[in-house]
Amino acid sequence: MTEPTEEPDAGIAPFELYALRYAVHGGRTAKDNFLHADDPHEAGENLDYFIWLARREDEVFVIDTGFGIEAAKERGRTLLREPKDALALLGVDAREVSQVVLTHLHYDHAGTLGHFPSARFHLQVDEAGHATGPCMCDAKARGPFDVENIVAYIRSLYAGRIEFHRGDRELVPGFWLHSIPGHSAGLQAVRVMTRRGWVVLASDATHFYANMERQNPFPVLFDEAALIRGYSRLIELAPSLDHIVPGHDPAVMRAYPPASTELEGIVVRLDVAPALTWEELAR
Repeated sequence: MTEPTEEPDAGIAPFELYALRYAVHGGRTAKDNFLHADDPHEAGENLDYFIWLARREDEVFVIDTGFGIEAAKERGRTLLREPKDALALLGVDAREVSQVVLTHLHYDHAGTLGHFPSARFHLQVDEAGHATGPCMCDAKARGPFDVENIVAYIRSLYAGRIEFHRGDRELVPGFWLHSIPGHSAGLQAVRVMTRRGWVVLASDATHFYANMERQNPFPVLFDEAALIRGYSRLIELAPSLDHIVPGHDPAVMRAYPPASTELEGIVVRLDVAPALTWEELAR
C-alpha cells in the first residue's frame, strides 16, 4: 500500500473523490495508445471511460459528462451505463447537480449535457475557441469532437450556464482547475483536497500511466510539445506520482478500492491510497 506523502491541509475540509467507469473500448493495438509505438501491431491496453465525482457534505462537483447511447453506437464503444446512471449509484441525481467541470470538449468528456439541466459548466476559454473556430475546418482536427455536443454547449452558453476560465482557478477551497493544454487546446486537470492530501485528476493530460512514464503521448493530440510539458506540470501539482490519476487507464480500477462491494468494477475511491505503486501501474 502506498502511503500518502502529504497530510490534508488542516484548514481545508477534504472531499470524497470517486472515479465512475461508464464505458470501455477493447481490441486496441500499441499504435492506438502510443504516438511512438515500437511495434504498432502489438496488442494494446483497453480504454476505460470515466467521469469523476468530488463530494463534500452538500457540495457536489461532477467532472465531465461522458457520452451516451448514440455516440457509443457511432464510435463502436461499449456503453456499460450512461453517466447519469453511474452517478445515481452514489445517490447523485444528475438533474440536480449544480457544478460540472468539462476538462475539454471531446466527445467522451462533454456529451450528455442535457442530463444536467441545473448545472453551471466550467470550461477553459482556449478550449471553447478551438472547438468552434477555424481549426474545425480540418476533418482530422474535429474527429474527437461531436457536433451535437458542441451544439448543446452553445445552447448552454446562450442560456448563461457556461463559466469560462483562463488558466488556473480555485473554484472553492480544496478544488482547483489547472490548464494543461496539449491533448486538446484547452484541457484542464482538476486538483482536489482529499483525506490523503491533494489528488490530481489528469483527465487526458495522460490517458495511461505509461504515457506519462514513458514520455510517449496518446496519439490523439493538439500539440505534442505542450502535452509533454504537461507531464511535468502534473508532477508539480501532486504530492507524489501516486496522487496522479490518469484519464482512461483500466489500472485505476485495479489500484483503488471499490466504493462498496456492490459497486466493484464500477466505482472506486480515489481518496484512499492506491494498492499498487506508480511503477507497477505504468508497466
